[in-house]
Amino acid sequence: MRELVGDSARGEDWAAVRLRVEGDRIVDADAAGLDADLRGLTLLEAAAVGGETLPVDALANALGPAVRAAADPRRVAVAMSGGVDSAVTLIKAGAGAVGVTLRLWLDPAGPDAERACCSPSAVIAARASCHRLGLPHVTLDLREAFRRAVVTPFVRGYARGETPNPCIRCNGGFRFAELLAFARRVGAARLATGHYARIVEHEGRLLLARGADEHKDQSYMLGRLDPRTLDRIWFPLGVQTKAETRAQARAAGLAAAEKAESQEACFLAGDDYRAFLGRHGLPATGGTIVDESGAAVGAHNGHWQFTPGQRRGLGIAAAEPLYALSTDARTNTVVVGPRASLARTRVSARGRLYVPAARVTAKLRYRSPAVAASVDETASGFRLHLDEPAYGVARGQAAVLYDGDVVVGAGLVTTAASV
Repeated sequence: MRELVGDSARGEDWAAVRLRVEGDRIVDADAAGLDADLRGLTLLEAAAVGGETLPVDALANALGPAVRAAADPRRVAVAMSGGVDSAVTLIKAGAGAVGVTLRLWLDPAGPDAERACCSPSAVIAARASCHRLGLPHVTLDLREAFRRAVVTPFVRGYARGETPNPCIRCNGGFRFAELLAFARRVGAARLATGHYARIVEHEGRLLLARGADEHKDQSYMLGRLDPRTLDRIWFPLGVQTKAETRAQARAAGLAAAEKAESQEACFLAGDDYRAFLGRHGLPATGGTIVDESGAAVGAHNGHWQFTPGQRRGLGIAAAEPLYALSTDARTNTVVVGPRASLARTRVSARGRLYVPAARVTAKLRYRSPAVAASVDETASGFRLHLDEPAYGVARGQAAVLYDGDVVVGAGLVTTAASV
């Protein structure tokens, strides 16, 4: 016999749930405010019980770390964000779906935490989508683990003069590792998410590929996902457009059908990343802006506020437009120059090729077009020889390599040169 306890609070309101469990079944429950008696239910069955918001929150907090179930080939774990994509994915997963939402760390000083995909209201919306269909929903409180795995490296990367992409780190490692571990714990045969990407067979193995909707394709953000996990992952929206997803949500009467999308890293809580970095350890220390010859042409308040390709915010009057070319964390210096000086044709990355490749198209920033390139494998990753110059290549950004639509390699940029 074991006891599970959970509580939840909103302002001055508070609720608590206490469960006594034998094996995987609840034998006694102190849980007012729920829509059903929990006694006799398995933990997974209890996760489908709705009710008043605070008691259901408290129940979710009690069940999250403990819920387990035997393997069932019909069961699908569905990552739920509270948005339209995950809601439609849940419907496609069918009667065997189990919703799961990761509660991640959000900057408490951010101006609009409710814009984040892991906000408290997003958790409630995701749970409501599941309970509306009579399906279980589990919340995993991973706030501190996420902060250590994603937020801290983000801050440290900027301190080193890099331009890290936290969504690449999250999706390529932390998020899917936690979701797949949960899927195993509840006996799900596979994990479904609402990403716009596909999984295809290429050269004898499963690899990630671009989604059918070129405007919503998320293969770049997922590029570092380990191909060895793809046999347990399903992207049902990868074969359709976003417009089709919204139409399916409307047809199903889903409240999320018209919900706006979050556009920035979730933990920023609606804030600018520079303001966030300033609050979280990076000092506003005065430094020098220099031209390519080393001559001082201006001043700044921290090298970490600039990234290669940046034009705005330099505060320099010049005869031609100037761009940030590079930063030096050791000297707190920013180097500027004309756009032509941003051109890079040689890029090295720390990562790996998923299959042998000699010619690829390389995407070096999320909003930049892919560039044709030759690729050489190295001991720590790969080296690219671009057919045409790329502009604004930054250390710490992801280099994702494609053979047609298929992702054949990925890594993080370590160096970039013009020759």
